[in-house]
Parts: sequence; C-alpha cells; structure tokens
Amino acid sequence: MKISLIKTIIFSASCMFCTGISAQDLIARQAPVDVKLKSVDSLALQKAIRAEQSEFPSLDIYQSWDNEFVNSYGDAVLPDSYTFDLTGFSMPTPSTKINDTFGYRPRRRRAHSGLDIKVNVGDTIRSAFDGKVRIVKNQGRRGYGKYIVIRHDNGLETVYGHLSKQLVEEDQLVRAGDVIGLGGNTGRSTGSHLHFETRFLGVAIDPASMFDFEKQDVVADNYTHVFKKQPAEKRTKTRASSVASTTKLETTSGEGIYYKVKSGDTLSKIAAKQGVSVNQLCRLNGITTKTVLQIGQVLRCS
Repeated sequence: MKISLIKTIIFSASCMFCTGISAQDLIARQAPVDVKLKSVDSLALQKAIRAEQSEFPSLDIYQSWDNEFVNSYGDAVLPDSYTFDLTGFSMPTPSTKINDTFGYRPRRRRAHSGLDIKVNVGDTIRSAFDGKVRIVKNQGRRGYGKYIVIRHDNGLETVYGHLSKQLVEEDQLVRAGDVIGLGGNTGRSTGSHLHFETRFLGVAIDPASMFDFEKQDVVADNYTHVFKKQPAEKRTKTRASSVASTTKLETTSGEGIYYKVKSGDTLSKIAAKQGVSVNQLCRLNGITTKTVLQIGQVLRCS
C-alpha cells in the first residue's frame, strides 16, 4: 500500500501542476482505484485462506494434525454446543440395515461409539463429506481392523472400520462421495459390516442423530449437538478418575480393547500385558506416567 500511496501523491502533484484542478477532484478520481486495489488484495487473501482451509480442514477448530490416533485431543476444550453443516453429504453406503446402535454396553464394559451397518465384503464405502484423510491403518485382528479416519470441513471426523481394503492414502484430499474403501470383516468383528463413527474433537457423537440410513438422507441440513458438562463437584476429582469416567462414556472407540486396573498394577505391567507402550497408554487415556492408578479404573489399551 506504500507504493499505492506514493503513486497517488505523484499523480496528484502532477495533475495540480499541469491543470490546476482541485484536490477534491483528485481524491474523487483516485477513490475507485483504491477500492479496486483493496478488492484485489482481499481476493488474494481469500484465496490463500481457502487454500489453507482445504489443506487442513477445520483449521480453526483443531490445533493439531497427526496420523496416529483416532482421538488425539485429550486436552481439547469443548464448546457448550456446536452446529454442523450437513449439506453436501454422501451416505457412506447404500445399505439401510443397522446391526448395532450407538451407546454404552455395561455387560461388556465398553462404549460402542458408532453404528454397525450391514455391508458385504467388497461393497463400496464412500466419504461422507469433503475433507482430508488423516489415518489409514490396520490394527490386525484387534479393534477396527483396517480403518480410515477423515477430517471434514464442517468440523466432524468420520471413522470407517473393518474394511477389507483401503483405497486412499493419509493426507489425501477427498470429496463427498469419493470411494475410500471396500466393506469387510477385519479386526474385532463377528461378521462383515461397516463400523461408522462421527466425532468432534475426539468425542463420539451418535451418527443416527445426523444420518438416517433407512431413508438414505441426513436428518436435517444442520445439526446442533449439545455437549455434556460435568457437575462442579465432579470436576474437583482427580484427573485419573475423570479420565476413567470419560473413557467409559464418551471418547473411546467401541472397537478398542480395555483393561480394568487391579491391585498391584502399574502402567508398565499393564502395557506389557496388553502389548502396547507406556506412552501409548498415556496418550489413549489422557494421563501421564506420574498418574496414580485407581483400582477399578478402566484404561483403554487400543
């Protein structure tokens, strides 16, 4: 803008010397030029912002990007509520049969953090919205098996588990409706199906509140989710207790493996038993190596 100002001064002085026209006329003539320059600057800035948002969807919400963990946002501060734009969606599968719903399973001591939709091995699985592939991994016979995590422009992250084949790569940009994988029966699964999750900052939200698989449509163009807040007296408990509660009710994958802490257990002993590292246990449960484990506390191990 300094160059623009210099040009304006030179132009004004030149005109006044040659023609003697008033300064007000000069300002009036220059105004459209300034507006045009500002418009060019604004368009360039908008283009740069759009490019950055395309590279990292929901950059204003998520402060990190990694290709390791489904929920890597243990310290994230949740809003009271958040509204998701569901327009431009694609149903991940044309199947309408739901084998298992979202919710906590007391008998199995684990949360089922998504929907199990009946698909056959080899059925086409599509991205639900525009976004960027964050994770493409294989847990073998455990958990999700072959799975994909995509972060979307509307703030959601979607998880697609038990695939027989993954057809995208990490950090790949995808459009709603793009084929990302094939249905399967990998991981902890008793039959071919798609395990489908919708998450926000790691917190699992019931996909049925947004997707109507029977009608093959979204429930509405916009969905507002209200996040539960802990009562004040519960927030004063130790972080370990809070993590245990959260692990069982909200933020864990229904396809993960869990361990109930017993007398004499330490993080290193549990890690050795479950075949994971201590650091991984800490990340999965939002704790540190100095956290005092409580007997009966439930830890996520995968």
